[in-house]
Amino acid sequence: MNVVGTKAPIFKAAAVIEGNAIVADFSLEQFLGKQEVIFFFYPKDFTFVCPTELLAFQQSLPQFLARGVALVGCSTDTEETHLAWLRTPKAKGGIAGVTYPLVADTSKTIAANYGVLGGNWYCDENNQLVYTGLPVAYRGVFLIDKGGIIRYVAVNDLPLGRQVEEVLRIVDMWQHVQQFGEVCPANWVKGSQAMKATPEGVANYLASHIV
Repeated sequence: MNVVGTKAPIFKAAAVIEGNAIVADFSLEQFLGKQEVIFFFYPKDFTFVCPTELLAFQQSLPQFLARGVALVGCSTDTEETHLAWLRTPKAKGGIAGVTYPLVADTSKTIAANYGVLGGNWYCDENNQLVYTGLPVAYRGVFLIDKGGIIRYVAVNDLPLGRQVEEVLRIVDMWQHVQQFGEVCPANWVKGSQAMKATPEGVANYLASHIV
């Protein structure tokens, strides 16, 4: 598992962009120095919880863009499967209308490098390479800053869908910290009071907020 404060693993892979075009060498490096990125993994195309998540992220895409944040999804499916799913109507379990990039991690190395692959390889007693576990990604979310550093990680098990509003809240916290040099207390939301990272700042906040 890649931890907060470390460099996000670099990759180049095929992806579908704008919901209809395959590119061969998509990379998060294009955002370095320009935008923060929410890079999220999901288990598999044409499944059950996954379309609800991808469509929920699409519904909130204007809110991410308004914050200057790029949104990128990734699974271990092929780019052709991504494209077929994107062309499938919602009424038939598809994700037609999704426009943010979907990366095809067919080698499973991206998910493995980010620590969200649901299994692993090992050598058995015959020195044969064996895979155990599920060869798909868990529901990982990574906030990557403009310098390519991971600032937030959350990983859900396969049946547990994510709350997109929480991802937006995390973005808001990070951007508030960067802009104002304050820290964000428990349950902070955009527009509420933050704290100075001093004993006095904490004391003032607790006196006015904690009963």
